[in-house]
Amino acid sequence: MPLKNRVNIIQGEKTVDMELFFNNENEKPLENIVSDGGMAAIFRTVGVVGDSMSSGEFESSGADGSRGYHDYFEYSWGQFFGRMCGSKVYNFSRGGMTAKEYWNGFADANRFWDPKYACDAYIIALGVNDVCGLKQEIGNSDDCDSEEKDTMAWYYGNIIKRLKTIQPRAKFFLMTFPKGEIPDCGHRELLYGLAKKFDNTYVLDIAQHGPAFDDEFKKRFFMLGHMNPMGYLFFAKMTASYIDYIIRHNFDDFKEVGFTGTDLHS
Repeated sequence: MPLKNRVNIIQGEKTVDMELFFNNENEKPLENIVSDGGMAAIFRTVGVVGDSMSSGEFESSGADGSRGYHDYFEYSWGQFFGRMCGSKVYNFSRGGMTAKEYWNGFADANRFWDPKYACDAYIIALGVNDVCGLKQEIGNSDDCDSEEKDTMAWYYGNIIKRLKTIQPRAKFFLMTFPKGEIPDCGHRELLYGLAKKFDNTYVLDIAQHGPAFDDEFKKRFFMLGHMNPMGYLFFAKMTASYIDYIIRHNFDDFKEVGFTGTDLHS
């Protein structure tokens, strides 16, 4: 039963059972969908590193059947997330982006490594174009410790490393592919490996806990091959809810988020 429906009745008033909300071992990610960002709102600045799905890309169709691809960042799930949480969200993204391109020039060209863009948290949603476009080998989490290797793991891991030099105390959330949309090919396993390798790093396992991107889902939330406005808003709610879940189940990890970017400790 969703936690929002599990309540105590005290003197005729409906009140949340705090133990069920904060200390429920049986709760699953996305069991409770938040509309205000939930605990994810503790992050005042968030960077979203990703591709078309992170860029609010809409797909159009011309009279001749040609397709057009348009990044509408204000419709991206990251910006919906930011408006829910009242946080500043940066779109470090573009349609078609790969971890390799991000590392080899895109971030530099757009000055995304600039410390002025340092964030409390980063959500990384890369991999679809690496796997489906570049047909790149996934590799494993140890690749990023070696000399340059042409694996997705090398580029993905080094993006995390570089961001950690900019904001050492930032939290990182690595997003899996949605269920049923793209063959996993070891991507999910890589993300769990990176989360184990790096501190302050967590997996948003949409593949395991999110809805399947099946025909029924796409009928509601897609416009040709990419999401429509409702889809990006729905995905923002899922992302915020998953992060809210992670925070509520790991309070000690997040109690000093307010000191991110400083040398202060509690």
